[in-house]
Amino acid sequence: MKTLVITLMCTSLTFSSCSNGPAARRGTVIGAVGGGVAGGLIGRDLGGVAVGAGLGALAGNMIGGARDRRHYRYYH
Repeated sequence: MKTLVITLMCTSLTFSSCSNGPAARRGTVIGAVGGGVAGGLIGRDLGGVAVGAGLGALAGNMIGGARDRRHYRYYH
């Protein structure tokens, strides 16, 4: 389980650096906090928090990156 958590965290950090616009950064933070809270409530341990934060950060970054790309195409 510990290896899985570390692998997911490293993977999410790697993918999180792919998009770096303002909405992507904001989405990463919001996703990490929301995922950490949800993972803590569901898993009821620190491993659930870590996995939830990693997956939430990844999802938030992807959504924010899509918003940044859409914003860029609209205004440029």
